[in-house]
Amino acid sequence: MSNNKYLYWITFVAINGGLLFGLNMAGISGAVDMIKGEFSLTDSGLGTVAALLTFGCLIGALFTGTFTEKFGRKKVMIITAVLYIISAFGCALAESATILIVFRVLSGLAVGATSVVAPMYISEIAPAHNRGRLVSLNQFAITIGIVLAYIFDYLLIGFGDNAWRYMLAIPGFFGVLFFLFLIVKFPESPRWLLAHARRDEAIKVLNSIGGTALVTEELPAMESTLIAEQKKNKMSIGELFKGKTGKLVLIGTIIAALQQITGINAVIMFAPDIFQAAGSAKGDSVMQAMIVGLVNFLMTIVALWLVDKRGRKTLLLWGAVGMIISLAYLAFDFSKPVQNGAGVLIALLVYISFFAASFAPVMWVIISEIYPNRIKGVAMSFSTAVSWLCTFLTVYFAPVIHGAFGLQYLFGIFCLFSIVAFVFVKFWIPETKGKSLEQIELELGLK
Repeated sequence: MSNNKYLYWITFVAINGGLLFGLNMAGISGAVDMIKGEFSLTDSGLGTVAALLTFGCLIGALFTGTFTEKFGRKKVMIITAVLYIISAFGCALAESATILIVFRVLSGLAVGATSVVAPMYISEIAPAHNRGRLVSLNQFAITIGIVLAYIFDYLLIGFGDNAWRYMLAIPGFFGVLFFLFLIVKFPESPRWLLAHARRDEAIKVLNSIGGTALVTEELPAMESTLIAEQKKNKMSIGELFKGKTGKLVLIGTIIAALQQITGINAVIMFAPDIFQAAGSAKGDSVMQAMIVGLVNFLMTIVALWLVDKRGRKTLLLWGAVGMIISLAYLAFDFSKPVQNGAGVLIALLVYISFFAASFAPVMWVIISEIYPNRIKGVAMSFSTAVSWLCTFLTVYFAPVIHGAFGLQYLFGIFCLFSIVAFVFVKFWIPETKGKSLEQIELELGLK
């Protein structure tokens, strides 16, 4: 196995967490109506069942950074694989809304942990020249999971009243594969190994990934950064909010929040309901949601191609413009008594396209790059937890706003946040393309 093949193999294993992320987030979309009927849920109750997965994500993300620093990236991934398996089959066998919620929260813990540890791990094993692309592969895997979730939902619609149980069980089977991949030839992060006085193991991993050239190129910078960090006092939580570090954490946290409050997970989870509101039949609406998932998948490929060519900031700015235009159209169309079904589909596809080619992968790239190694675990956990808090609020209130005021208000709110996102990126986000993690830290004035 060549070095390049080994790098892509371990990246492939790491992004399986992203695949499960997508399966869990979108898998409930085709089951919403059946779950609502099965447990006699109100709009608020349905929002609770859907959104509490993201509450679990918040908790999982908040504590994962500390665990990854103490126990290592690999062990945390193994734990998430086990949680994916238990939660999926628990949801499928749930006999009450309460039990379903409990296992949805457990699933959320795994998704939240994955959202922190996967991009962190990949950014630490990837060479600088293609780190953006490799970190973005995690988002690519999420989109594959979303597409697969829609496909499985469509295929399982005709399986009677228990179809929703089969839909929610699907991630469990992929969780087993993830677990097996992790325990077979998957290394620990070389930066984590160095930080825990395991230099020989770190060199072995770097050599396996990129040969002696990578060891020569990366190891001195890693060691000098580690020595500098060891001279500093142990990081306190309060440090995240002070001085230059506090400014960086604020930037990373705001971009993480904006990724979610522009509406993506509400659209992903409730896509079939949106199409039904525009006049589509149930089966057609799930098929249209599959198209949304497919476009999401395809446009993430565009992001993989552009992120190391055009830069992070350029993609974010163009993404925000496309999202603003499409969301404004959706708000306008749903304000009319009768919707243009084709127009709604096209506008949603435009929205998904621009989001998938920009904010979806680039946010994770940005926060995995701008945080210094000494605070990376805790800082990424904090930013990701805030992102999941925004996701929880978005997914919870989406059906409530839809039921009380109409979709025109929901899309109008998402449009306003997209405008805020454009302004924020324009004036606050630094460009990190093609720079080593140590170089980024130096340029940001943290060394």
